[in-house]
Amino acid sequence: MNLLPILAQTSKINDYLDHAQIEYGTRYVLQALDRIWEQTTLLTWQQAVLAIAFGVIPLMYGWRIYKVLTVIGLGLLGLYLGMWIGARFDKVLPGAIIGAALLTVLAIPLTRWAVSILGAVAGAVIAAGVWNACNLPEEYVWAGAMVGLVAGGMISFIVFKLSVMLFTSFAGTSLVIVGVFALIYRYETFVMDPPTTHLNQLYYNNPWFLPGLFLAGTLLGIVIQLKLLKGSKDWSV
Repeated sequence: MNLLPILAQTSKINDYLDHAQIEYGTRYVLQALDRIWEQTTLLTWQQAVLAIAFGVIPLMYGWRIYKVLTVIGLGLLGLYLGMWIGARFDKVLPGAIIGAALLTVLAIPLTRWAVSILGAVAGAVIAAGVWNACNLPEEYVWAGAMVGLVAGGMISFIVFKLSVMLFTSFAGTSLVIVGVFALIYRYETFVMDPPTTHLNQLYYNNPWFLPGLFLAGTLLGIVIQLKLLKGSKDWSV
């Protein structure tokens, strides 16, 4: 039996699968970047200022209002999960409502588990961004996200307060970044003559730009909260 044709065919199939994986990974990363950019550029300057103002609160004082933020965060997570599942059955709105309501209700009695989930999500997003920024294979970006997911979730079982600071700092950083980006975009587009696209080019052409901002902002928030926490004796978990 001649194995050469079989081996050649197997090699072609493997090459095709590798190419498909790379294409899927690249498309996934670009879709995520496009979605963030699209939502950011839709904000008015008033909404951008509000985003920055509301972002500073959890960034600095997330440890004081973490219970409220946990309920809101898990509710939003349920909303997106419900939309994703509902889309599979052509029931996006009912799925979103059920998902948001279910996880919001569960977040109240299961606060520690909810914090663990949100910490895991924050870790996954940051790790996926760092993976992509390090020019690691984009088709395996999910592997980087899984590492962050596990690490972020485990933190809550080791140092619960640190997990609280992780997800609140990440949430605050996200709002501040979106607000600042929206203001810069509107300034470049509607104020400068001629209009420029410096932010857009930096956003898409520098793989470390966005992950670096998220990582730096989250770490800064944790440091600030740790300093403020030292002077507080009334924080109970």
